[in-house]
Amino acid sequence: MVAVDTNVVVRLLTGDEPAQAARARAIFEREAVLLVKTVLLESEWVLRRLYRFSAGRIADAFAALIALPEVACEDANAVADAIRWMRGGMDFADALHLASARPAGCFATFDGALARRAAKTADLKIVRP
Repeated sequence: MVAVDTNVVVRLLTGDEPAQAARARAIFEREAVLLVKTVLLESEWVLRRLYRFSAGRIADAFAALIALPEVACEDANAVADAIRWMRGGMDFADALHLASARPAGCFATFDGALARRAAKTADLKIVRP
């Protein structure tokens, strides 16, 4: 198994550097791949900020990526929920924080907008300290 870095995921999803995109594609075709949450978090930021991908396009790309047969995604249920919540308008980072915080049962934030969105979406208690 091989874990991949953000730059491998971005090359695979953008194809903007053809030689690197081909090498990234080869990894996903020949290897069992581990996608860690932090790589997806950083990839979302890069795709949104630098490549101007829409949330829907990123959600589609991530969903397809984690559905590949040889891909294992760290905390796959939390990632899947974060993708779903992103489709519903939540920021991916916030959604991933919330989905990953479930074991605590409660999430504290000073971000009022996040608290309001999370109260409608997430299945854990949201508190504003």
